[in-house]
Amino acid sequence: MIKFSLKCAENHSFDSWFQSAESFDKLARAGLVTCADCGSTDITKGIMAPNVQSGRGTAPDTSPSNSPLVAPKSAAQLAITQLREKIEANSEYVGTDFARKAREMHDGSAPERPIYGEARADEARKLVEDGVQIVPLPFRPMRKVN
Repeated sequence: MIKFSLKCAENHSFDSWFQSAESFDKLARAGLVTCADCGSTDITKGIMAPNVQSGRGTAPDTSPSNSPLVAPKSAAQLAITQLREKIEANSEYVGTDFARKAREMHDGSAPERPIYGEARADEARKLVEDGVQIVPLPFRPMRKVN
């Protein structure tokens, strides 16, 4: 694993872990690395110094309180983290079926319940045009890779 210092086009700085430099490049090209402050996918690696251990002494602090993936750096990141936690705790993730399920609830053919998921831009636009009340979320759903 490697930790990169990253920066978006709006000059927001953040850190993230990747399996390798190649995996960062692949995810960034696919638009899957995003800024938590503004949602930009125009992300570049910042200048960083390696964290080298001498072999003696203690291991680096990897506790959750020291992890940039757990501890947000800004008020906006904290608010997004809290929003994500609330949405995940109180609604059902429906994945790429979001547009279909939202439409079914709007039409009355399915019971209403809180859901979140993913929709293509054209699907979301059509839902809005048809009066289905939806809102884009400022984060991407967590995806299981294993």
